[in-house]
Amino acid sequence: MSTKDNDCLFCRAYTNQLIAEDDFCYASRDSFPVSTGHSLIIPKRHVANYFDLTESEVIAIHNMLLYTKQWVELNNRDVTAFNIGVNAGHDAGQSIHHVHVHLIPRRKGDVANPQGGVRGVIPHKQHYVKD
Repeated sequence: MSTKDNDCLFCRAYTNQLIAEDDFCYASRDSFPVSTGHSLIIPKRHVANYFDLTESEVIAIHNMLLYTKQWVELNNRDVTAFNIGVNAGHDAGQSIHHVHVHLIPRRKGDVANPQGGVRGVIPHKQHYVKD
């Protein structure tokens, strides 16, 4: 099931940062991590948008996320939480148009106020207050 694009970064060789792989996807350490242990889960088939993945690919990616989470925790004892993120489309910040899911380990105190988490993609919306 591997349709590749030879111009695509994620379709070319990926073994130097490889954590694990299966028939549908692989896990790799991020080349520009936002935290120690930041990893990517990437389908082997070249597909640009998360919403175009097959059900089998989505299940494989989910299982690889679970495996990679355990791998990160075993190698980074100070991890206390995770952010999981997908940029789906140029206007969402996707710069490599091959689906990839970010698994970003978090640690207590790594930012002053983690409230809002992924809401921080639009900075003035990150911190919310309930009335």
